[in-house]
Amino acid sequence: MTELKETGIGLDIVPLAGYIGAEISGVNLREPLDPGVVDEIRGALHTYKVIFFRDQEIGHAEQIAFARLFGKVTPAHPHEEEPPQGFPEILPIDSRRYERHLGRKRTSYDNSWHTDVTALVNPPAASILRAHILPPYGGDTAWTNLVAAYENLPAELRDLVDRLDIKHQFSPRAVAGSQRDRKVREANLVAYHPAVRVHPVTGERALFVSPGFTRGAREIRGFSPSQSEALLALLWQEATRTEYTVRFRWAPGSVAFWDNRATAHLAIADAGHLDYDRVLYRVTLEGDVPRGVDGRESELVSGAPFYGS
Repeated sequence: MTELKETGIGLDIVPLAGYIGAEISGVNLREPLDPGVVDEIRGALHTYKVIFFRDQEIGHAEQIAFARLFGKVTPAHPHEEEPPQGFPEILPIDSRRYERHLGRKRTSYDNSWHTDVTALVNPPAASILRAHILPPYGGDTAWTNLVAAYENLPAELRDLVDRLDIKHQFSPRAVAGSQRDRKVREANLVAYHPAVRVHPVTGERALFVSPGFTRGAREIRGFSPSQSEALLALLWQEATRTEYTVRFRWAPGSVAFWDNRATAHLAIADAGHLDYDRVLYRVTLEGDVPRGVDGRESELVSGAPFYGS
């Protein structure tokens, strides 16, 4: 039986999977939200890690206004050069751009598991993604619960990863020599993060490995390249176990809001060969500098922190 949680202020929250994900109804994101509603949404985000809204008729301005209820909104992306006119906070996830940027047709820039922009020393705290143009099938997104991944590790392995620092970097994926490729290389975003980060609100510990940003570096401080690669492969496997995930099928008016400090996500690469466009729009909230279980902070190697307003 589907579990339906009534919040007492008109919201219905339906959990979608055993470890992660819930769908919220009873709210219109076009309208000003009562502080109590904002608190309920924030609480659901911290509980379920990613929350979904359906049938929301909102545009760029409403999406940004909604995001501002939860924190400072950053510019679109450290490498973004073409946000929608008048909306520098909006990052288009647009399949029509990727053939130009990557030399081949695909529906998302990064088709690997990742937590958003962890090459920054202060990765975004959260992201909000809104559907605009969709294929009739395919192009789903999956999220995984990194708190559950950490908590279900054997105690001996948790003790080891608590002490590890992993290098995260933004590896160029653009066409060599293109303007985007040059911008990625010039920004040269690199940071060391604790392999386990403590959530600044909930206090939960999350396995912070972000395969999309650690696979290129393959470096754990104090370990050889081959040792690092073997350890990272194990941690990536644990972080993305199927039982910790939820898969979301997009529809017109769908909005996803995820806690970037407790999740990784995957744009499922099953629609690039189809002759359909896929366009979504993302905004991100300014993040804190991660802290490990012993209080140590992430270390900036190159690039700059990313702030919002």
